[in-house]
Amino acid sequence: MSDWKREWIEVLFSEDAGARARAAKQIYAFGGERATQAVKNWWKNSELAALCGPEPQATVGLAVRPETFAQIRAAHNFPRLAEVPPEQDASEFELHFDGGIALDILTTREPESSGAIAKFLAKQGERVQQVEFRCADVNRATAILREQFGITSVYPQKRPGADNTQVNFFLVPVSDSSKMLIELYE
Repeated sequence: MSDWKREWIEVLFSEDAGARARAAKQIYAFGGERATQAVKNWWKNSELAALCGPEPQATVGLAVRPETFAQIRAAHNFPRLAEVPPEQDASEFELHFDGGIALDILTTREPESSGAIAKFLAKQGERVQQVEFRCADVNRATAILREQFGITSVYPQKRPGADNTQVNFFLVPVSDSSKMLIELYE
């Protein structure tokens, strides 16, 4: 697996669109490799595979500080901000690149808050925070992961997410003895 490189984030707000696309590809590959390790057995379950599709497409969530968030957003012509539930301390927007590369750029609204993104940034710094997969029924997928894989979700049931989605999260071990946050959304 490739090592995380801080400069990938800095290139996301470069004036060079080609360089931005290459950095996005590297970030996506890094997050995708970790997610593949975390969920490789999930798709062997036929019901879970049916809920998420035959070849689940990932969106890599990148947590950045508010000033970096603003620079990336400006460099990409101010993409629409997602509507995030007020109780969540987050702002986000998506970036899409050729080859199916999708990044969700996330930041905290209040850097000193106790929200999930603020805590992540304080502990880990700017980097891949999560990988997201679309799912037809998050509650059913949560039950399958609990019953068939022994994986406990962050929330007992799905909850509101950005742009009227329903979400749940799972901290899943990866081979380097760390954990990867996986989001399922419908």
